[in-house]
Amino acid sequence: MKNSYAVIGAGAVGALYGARLASAGHDVHFLLHSDYDYVREHGLHIESVDGDIILPSVNAYRDSADMPHCDVVMIALKATSNHILTDVLPPLMHDDTTLLLMQNGLGAEEKIYEEFAPKHLIGGLCFLCSSKTGPGYIHHLDYGLVHIAEYCADEKPAGITPVLEAIGRDLEESGTDVTCGEDLQLARWRKLVWNVPFNGLTVLLDLSTKDIVMDKDSCVRARVLMEEVVAGAAACGCRIPEEFIEKMINDTKKMEPYKPSMKLDYDNGRPMEIGAIYTNSIDAAAANGVDLTEMRALRDALLKINLA
Repeated sequence: MKNSYAVIGAGAVGALYGARLASAGHDVHFLLHSDYDYVREHGLHIESVDGDIILPSVNAYRDSADMPHCDVVMIALKATSNHILTDVLPPLMHDDTTLLLMQNGLGAEEKIYEEFAPKHLIGGLCFLCSSKTGPGYIHHLDYGLVHIAEYCADEKPAGITPVLEAIGRDLEESGTDVTCGEDLQLARWRKLVWNVPFNGLTVLLDLSTKDIVMDKDSCVRARVLMEEVVAGAAACGCRIPEEFIEKMINDTKKMEPYKPSMKLDYDNGRPMEIGAIYTNSIDAAAANGVDLTEMRALRDALLKINLA
């Protein structure tokens, strides 16, 4: 029997992967806010480099208390909205519920585990260029890999568990490139190697990702930030090889010019995920004796203009 899914946060990430799962035959239920009326009447429209998806009829809800019992709850909110989970998640939590956290940054799993103690908590890292272009409309420009790993309360690698493998199969069969990992903390630090420089610098420099890697000075600045992330990861027991930095730069050169989520949030007057991406990483490294000075300077500059 196929897993059923509840999607909290039907934006660039949740709507894309939720629509794919629904198209593959899974029972998928979407919790919506501002888009509820539109999606209820017109459905979801995904314009994707991998093939468009139109769902004319969607299981849409305003209140999580009205949603049915689902096997997996996909949390695809921005980290800045995690405070709403205190009210949203309890009606969806059952003895066998698995939480799938599709979110940027470091440290969110620990807080969610402490508050809700799910039977299984899976971290999902999305490597994609995707944006919401209007109510019920998502434009997926490039990439799309999802890396998933299970959270362990002692922060040790949880290994490849049956639940992890099952969700991986669901995503793969829905048309998503997916990898399963043994070590969630390592995976989150690896994602930060890209997120730290390109989210912040696109905001401060008002450039696309392509502009940054093609400009000598900006690319040097990005590389220095990447090197700091690698140092912070090492301090926390997560080894990332130096050649990974070169891979991230080369991959960015190949991708379409792109505004990451933080740049889109800033341009649209929304709060940026500074705490999840920067502060939590800086604090984790500092607790292990490493001061990430360049990342701290970037974080402080972003704080000055956040919702300014």
